[in-house]
Amino acid sequence: MKNKKEKVIVTGGAGFIGSHIGDALIKEGYEVHVIDNLSNGKEENVNKKAIFHKVDICKIEEIKPIFVGAKYVFHEAALPRVQFSIEKPIESNEANVTGTLNVLFCAKEAGVKRVVYAASSSAYGDQKKMPLVETMTGNPKSPYGLQKYIGEMYLRLFHQIYGLETVSLRYFNVYGPRQNPDGAYALVIGKFLKQLKTGGVMTITGDGTQTRDFTNIYDVVNANLLAMKSSKVGKGEVINIGAGNNHSINAVAKMIGGEVEHIAPRLEPHDTLASNKLAFKLLGWKPKVKLADGINELKKIWGIK
Repeated sequence: MKNKKEKVIVTGGAGFIGSHIGDALIKEGYEVHVIDNLSNGKEENVNKKAIFHKVDICKIEEIKPIFVGAKYVFHEAALPRVQFSIEKPIESNEANVTGTLNVLFCAKEAGVKRVVYAASSSAYGDQKKMPLVETMTGNPKSPYGLQKYIGEMYLRLFHQIYGLETVSLRYFNVYGPRQNPDGAYALVIGKFLKQLKTGGVMTITGDGTQTRDFTNIYDVVNANLLAMKSSKVGKGEVINIGAGNNHSINAVAKMIGGEVEHIAPRLEPHDTLASNKLAFKLLGWKPKVKLADGINELKKIWGIK
């Protein structure tokens, strides 16, 4: 008799990052359940072998039965736009804080072994020193950054109070296939590619000297699977998942190639750079995909020479 597949839940599993995690779990032989209300995700992103539940994490009574029998939960669902959180702080708080609390409560009630949480580097806000290390005090500059920070604290508390194994992965500027250039996770790389594809010029806010630590989706997925399996985490740890090197927006535009236009600057941290030493120590994780290679893959997908 074949062993029953272990059940794993991916919230936000129709989105950019969640769908890639779902694919990797299916490949490893897990029974994958995707929870997504399709506010940002697309049903076509969901692996055909996954079981899809179109439901909102804010509706606790509707999601609760799905958690029964699950061993692991990847909590990727969020309303992730900084600007949206500024314009609609109530709605974003409901999804990002109450939704996270609902997921944790359902996981605890169902006897789930471990929850892996999509935290965000936006929790750092502006810091005086680089690289950014997990011991720094958070200094979020938007309701979104604060909400993701609160999520980390809830994960830590759920371990301390209820014994639920939890770990938070602070993502840094994730890019790769399936990323929506218009959507919630719209990153400059996707926007540039779309602008070029539609015959436009790449618009750079400010002088383009601002830097970001761009992290490839395949590296992020690998980090998630390691966080699920590692015996060194589970006590509410917060771990940076970043490439550990940063590139200016001007340099990214040059890698992609094409005309650029500078527009008015916006309120944002000037630089991000992750220390990923803790990720290596606790997860054995090292990023493998170079930014130039990741951009070349996307250019092929977009049909840009």
